[in-house]
Amino acid sequence: MKKTTNKVFIATSLDGYIADQNGSIAWLDTIPEINTIDTGYNSFTESIDALLMGKSTFETLCGFDIEWPYTKPVFVLSNTLKQGDLKFGDKVKVVSGTIAKVLALIHAKGHHHLYIDGGQVIQSFLKEDLIDEMIITVIPILLGGGTALFSSLDKPMEFECTKTIHFLEAIVQNHYKRSRKK
Repeated sequence: MKKTTNKVFIATSLDGYIADQNGSIAWLDTIPEINTIDTGYNSFTESIDALLMGKSTFETLCGFDIEWPYTKPVFVLSNTLKQGDLKFGDKVKVVSGTIAKVLALIHAKGHHHLYIDGGQVIQSFLKEDLIDEMIITVIPILLGGGTALFSSLDKPMEFECTKTIHFLEAIVQNHYKRSRKK
């Protein structure tokens, strides 16, 4: 069986939110200079075969006035979206069903190293203990509410912090790997 990895690369507020109470991510521009430096995103995407994102993340992306930003295959996990209704529909594939079914479909297409994006999708993968690595960039702002990156779990999950990087004397990025007891 081919080795698979599921990785997260995401930014949060100090209090652990990925979107504010209105669903906005405009707070990510609190320190706009971060967009002018290399935070490791390009090297991260070199390590993956495809992206799996949630419906809300995809809809947020579609709201930006940008060209399609990805060179790797993108799958959108949704039980309500239809392939023909998508902006960028020729560049994405809608998938639905259980996490196991979705992973089997993506793996069958030859994609074994996945970038998992979107709060609900990340939470679902964590509940199934299917996240192997996380790179979390913390923006120094307290949102006081919104969409949390993490939700309740049935049991604690241990991760090892393998690297911490400080950007612009304001932003911290932590690299974590899942510690699984053998």
